[in-house]
Amino acid sequence: MKPNELCRTLIVDDEMLIRQGIKHYLNWEEEGFQIVGEASNGKEALELIEATNPHIILTDIVMPIMDGDELTRIVKSKYPHIEIIILSSFSDFEYVRSTFQSGVVDYILKPKIDGPELLKVLRKAANRIPAFQFIGSQSDFNLSLEHTIDKLISGYEINYDSEVISKILPYKYYYLMGIDLQKYSTKRKEEFKTYLKEKFEESFPSQLVHHTFQQDQNVIVFLLNVQQEYTVELSRFATLLVEAESKARFVLSEYFLDFSKLGMIYKVNIIKLLQYQFYFPNQIVLVQQDLPAQPPECEAFNLDWFTEEFTHERFDTAFVYLKKHVNKLSTCYTMDIFEYKSFFGNIIFNIAVLLGNMEYNVKNLESAKYLCFTAINESSTAGEVVEQLNMFITEANKAIADKRNKLGNSNMKKLLEYVEEHYNEPLSLSSVAKHFHFNPSYLSSYFTAHNNEGFNEYLNKIRIEEAAKLLLKDTATISEISGMVGYSDHSYFCKVFKKMKGVSPSKYRRKYS
Repeated sequence: MKPNELCRTLIVDDEMLIRQGIKHYLNWEEEGFQIVGEASNGKEALELIEATNPHIILTDIVMPIMDGDELTRIVKSKYPHIEIIILSSFSDFEYVRSTFQSGVVDYILKPKIDGPELLKVLRKAANRIPAFQFIGSQSDFNLSLEHTIDKLISGYEINYDSEVISKILPYKYYYLMGIDLQKYSTKRKEEFKTYLKEKFEESFPSQLVHHTFQQDQNVIVFLLNVQQEYTVELSRFATLLVEAESKARFVLSEYFLDFSKLGMIYKVNIIKLLQYQFYFPNQIVLVQQDLPAQPPECEAFNLDWFTEEFTHERFDTAFVYLKKHVNKLSTCYTMDIFEYKSFFGNIIFNIAVLLGNMEYNVKNLESAKYLCFTAINESSTAGEVVEQLNMFITEANKAIADKRNKLGNSNMKKLLEYVEEHYNEPLSLSSVAKHFHFNPSYLSSYFTAHNNEGFNEYLNKIRIEEAAKLLLKDTATISEISGMVGYSDHSYFCKVFKKMKGVSPSKYRRKYS
């Protein structure tokens, strides 16, 4: 290590609040340490090691994707010079014991973690690093710019030397520029951060000072210090960058003149603009001035009316209403993104349930439903969410069309209802054709094409099912029942019954009564 070099530390924990707490237990630079990165699991930590080259890793033991035990074994195998400190709960002792076999420095119990305990273990780790010259605590140590920014955006009250800050940031105007990189891998994020720094220096060689910081692993924020108002120039600069990096999206704060307002600007401008950008995917660089002066009011969705239309099979009007509501909802840019996505998930769930209850074939729709849930959860823009709903509606319409095709058009539905209402009368193909003003031969082919069975087969099925019910619950004779369901010939009734049920009417009655 170089003389008086700060000891670089990487924090790994799947809970953001824990990471934030650790960062504020100490004045890290005062004590000779520097936080060079954060990761939420072992896999992300491994990607960051190459970029940050830490001396110490402070890691949780129980994490998703890759836990601290596996991370420790891999790091000690590939980077034996890196010292590791374990964070654990009381219940994790067996895990902790296995990490000691890999060569960790020590462990800290999360419930008991505090500044002195953390500093003690960090110093223990630092003293194990060959040729490390420990700086130690310095009362006259000026807080670094990074530490000062971190405190300000975290809401802590902090006294800083304004003269020192003005030497680092000499110009009058300040901006914050946020870049959403959630679609990038951890390694690509670090590469893009370096690329951005180079582009700033190349494009603004003498009029701009920049400094980066991160509160969210998916968002890089640049503090920009310039000698005059640069809103237009910075917007144009970001637009040119996006032409080369289409996945990136930028937000730009209004300028401010007081460095101490940085925390407030970060929360009011950057954090909100990054969320609003979900609703403005075509806005490559989103600034406050781009937003509508007054956010639109979002009406509540009338689920009762929608359900009523659906259950009465007025699907077209129901879907038209839903799409109009969704289009309106997608302009409500102040709406919480989780709440927005939840609406789509709930309406998709309701549509699938309603169609299932109405005896539509929803097998394919069920598969589409879960695919939509996953895609909606991963969507980075409102447009992507709406696209998933439209795809689901397309699948729902297929299920609706399938059933309608089986039943045929409205004339077919009337035919079936007529047969079901008049089965006990002396119906025939000719009499039904006459009633509906059809040609008998046309009705025969039409009936078969739209119902997958002929007229006589359908009529016999209705009659025999009704006869079977009467045989079990009525004391009438078999001859009487045959007449009650529309058969004038008793022997023909028995013949048809046995063909469809496999047994004669009398045996059916004895067997199932």
